[in-house]
Amino acid sequence: MSTPVASRARGGKAPRRRIPARWIAVALAVAILAAIGFSTQYRSAESVAASGPRRFDPAAYGARTYEHKIVPAVERKAVELPVLVRAMHADMEAAGKRYGVRQSNGPYAFAVRGTGTAGTVRSGLMPVTVPGLPPDTRVSLQVGPVINGTALRDAVGFIGFGQFLDQVEYADAATALNDRMREKLLKNLDVSRLKDKKISFVGAFSFLTPSVVTITPVSIKEIP
Repeated sequence: MSTPVASRARGGKAPRRRIPARWIAVALAVAILAAIGFSTQYRSAESVAASGPRRFDPAAYGARTYEHKIVPAVERKAVELPVLVRAMHADMEAAGKRYGVRQSNGPYAFAVRGTGTAGTVRSGLMPVTVPGLPPDTRVSLQVGPVINGTALRDAVGFIGFGQFLDQVEYADAATALNDRMREKLLKNLDVSRLKDKKISFVGAFSFLTPSVVTITPVSIKEIP
């Protein structure tokens, strides 16, 4: 008769084998890597670029904004220049609040219209003699090639800093509108031919003094 194994006789169960700790660590690492692999989405370079921060395109902004929004708004808001200049001489702050738009603490910007006699273009400015203004008032239209300022952006009242990522984009928007105006209005306009002719104009300017009015135009037309 055989004798029972001593270990079974004492405990009734076979001893359990211990799994080495390094095997457990390897198994956990494999499981984690598998989970990462299942949850990872692989995307093309094009999709990554599309989902990243948008890039401001000044030319595209000018193309979709100038003709369709800026020009109609300036024409709609434009006040007769002699009326505005008289109001500015009487009470600048009141004139600004009534006729102008102010961006934060910047100068008032105004949309204006008028008629007058064109002078000789110098340094990108065409002087215009406008009846009904004080004698010391100097009116000029920017005719390029360089167009300065932010009047077209600021005078309409619906473009603000909060619509852009930073100050650079905000400034680029103003430049884009100026560039678009030059392309659509000034490119095919022979301003030298207008000397001594009666013209009408519509545009915008930022206030410096009541005596200096430098207008960025959206319309210049010869009056027959």
